[in-house]
Amino acid sequence: MSNAITDLNYVATTCPYCGVGCGLNLVVQDGKCVGVEPYKRSPINEGKLCPKGATCWEPVHSPDRLTKPLIKKGDKFEEASWDEALDLIAKKFRETSDKFGPRSLGFQVSCRTVNEDCYAMQKWARVAFRTNNIDNCARICHGPSVAGLSLSFGSGAATNPFEDVLNSDLIVLWGSNAVEAHPLAGRRIMQAKKRGIPIIVIDPRYSATARLADTWLRFNPSTHIALANSMMYWIIKEGLEDKEFIEKRTKGFEDLKKTVEKYADVEKITGVPTEKVKEIARQYANAKNAVIIYCLGITELTTGTDNVRSMGNLSMLTGNIGRPGVGVNPLRGQNNVQGACDMGAYPNVFSGYQKCEAKEAREKMEKAWGVTGLPDWYGATLTEQINQCGDPIKAMYILGLNPVVSYPDSNHVKASLDKLDFLVIQDIFWTESCQYADVVLPGACFAEKDGTFTSGERRINRVRKAVDAPGEAKIDYMIFSELAKKMGLKGFDWKTGEDVWNDIRACTPSMFGATYSKMEKPESVHWPCPTIEHPGTPILHKEKFAAADGLGTFFGLEYHPPAEVADAEYPYTLMTGRVIFHYHTRTQTDRCAILHYEVPESYIQINTQDAKELGIRNGEKIKVKSRRGETITKARVTDDVAPKVLYMAMHFAEGANNLTNTALDPLSKMPELKHCAVAVEKIKEA
Repeated sequence: MSNAITDLNYVATTCPYCGVGCGLNLVVQDGKCVGVEPYKRSPINEGKLCPKGATCWEPVHSPDRLTKPLIKKGDKFEEASWDEALDLIAKKFRETSDKFGPRSLGFQVSCRTVNEDCYAMQKWARVAFRTNNIDNCARICHGPSVAGLSLSFGSGAATNPFEDVLNSDLIVLWGSNAVEAHPLAGRRIMQAKKRGIPIIVIDPRYSATARLADTWLRFNPSTHIALANSMMYWIIKEGLEDKEFIEKRTKGFEDLKKTVEKYADVEKITGVPTEKVKEIARQYANAKNAVIIYCLGITELTTGTDNVRSMGNLSMLTGNIGRPGVGVNPLRGQNNVQGACDMGAYPNVFSGYQKCEAKEAREKMEKAWGVTGLPDWYGATLTEQINQCGDPIKAMYILGLNPVVSYPDSNHVKASLDKLDFLVIQDIFWTESCQYADVVLPGACFAEKDGTFTSGERRINRVRKAVDAPGEAKIDYMIFSELAKKMGLKGFDWKTGEDVWNDIRACTPSMFGATYSKMEKPESVHWPCPTIEHPGTPILHKEKFAAADGLGTFFGLEYHPPAEVADAEYPYTLMTGRVIFHYHTRTQTDRCAILHYEVPESYIQINTQDAKELGIRNGEKIKVKSRRGETITKARVTDDVAPKVLYMAMHFAEGANNLTNTALDPLSKMPELKHCAVAVEKIKEA
């Protein structure tokens, strides 16, 4: 008789949920995942896991995994062979491209799958169809981070690693509920608090993270720029700016100074008394090392890019950039949202943010890929692709995304997908979006492939295969390899994840030195890592910024109200966010028994005063309506939200995104998921 303990195999890999990138061991027995163990040597999570990470193995062998290709015939889906499905896809996409041109196709890439899959999909799209209509779901979370930090610093990524907060003298969390959304990054904040490092949380809601704060600053939703400008006005007024840093390492200061002069008193806009703004401004400016950490509360607005640039303005004004304990750090929501952007799954850049409009970049990629005629135009973004369904986009390929639940204005998304001539969805489960597809392909989950995730701190972490994919499901990059071969394309002859990674390295200067062998050590490697000898770069902008001239750029940015504000018809402001027990559209987490038990259905937080006026009791079902749709959910009566402000988690079908607004940030094309006007109705008992 075998010893059950010795039959266990431990496979070191990376958590498939948020962008913190925690290390863990999948526990395997008889070819099946049976549990998870925290990876104690990981410098990221130090042997700790959040509820999602601790249960990440459960969906792997769920009985409702997709296992065979499905083709819609009439109104029904029928199982098909891989050859039949891939031949149909190649035929339909080629015919569409030949008849309507490269702008008639749309490609949407997941931030949940490995870098190698993201790169393979965008390479296939560009090589096969010469299109830049490629985007990923960073567009609806951290697209403004890529755009805003690139404009301010020359690089659209976090400046410092997570553990670096322990080198700070002040931590400012702005629009971030790290304790719930990024629990192991939140743990670093808790460690900092134990060391006596002061914490300021700037958030309209009294969140779990706000409860940790030494100072919690409640402000009116979506008034970030007015608040930041006022802080900068008082810093300059009192001579607290870092004059030497500004003179030697930046440009545009006079533009900023002129703009913020109008923002001495912003209490009517933000709801924050001027004396409180002064106090926070002095504390930030006087700290030796101050770090700003932000998340979707900053980005998911029509002013998202300007909000991010405001964070850059604050850090440069006080010289808090380019050394330990400082910086501007977005907490990435998905495990590979940084990596999907890094891989060139974006409408205007190749891998490593090499611009498609630059002739030298196109020529380089053409040589690397053995093609000619790569396009220079800016492709349609994820949200623009939805709007363009039917005209000009006729066919679309969606990898690992569930737009019917996760994109704003769900009714609009459903109607748009219905307009397509042909839709392919590649995923591990049947989602709410699959019913709109013509072909559904079964992919492999994180436990069934070798590859890499890039965390929010630019750390490239290994993902290692632990078990085989179920049924006929295939590793995603191999699906694109097979499609390429059916179309007679060269350069897709990958056999392993490392083969794809070496393809990436060969044409991506910032990652050339980041080999799989370097990633074997627990700390792995941070990009930029340009040479084999290079150790990687945990902290950016030490001597100069990544911009071509080496300077950081200040921007004078005016406050603009949200696209839709509360009025007599829709008198409440709705904000959205995450809960600790679920992840995006719950495709995975709702298949974990304990996570479903903790939060089985949607709810909305409503202020005690508002609930009393409406006659709404805690736990009672209510109807919430916007100009775009309505949803029925449970009321949680609380003072965590201010009067006339509501908060709802994003994770549920027929939930928050029935209500949200599709209005876009003009620079990053981010929809305004964090702010819309709604009405609330008490549901009368029959």
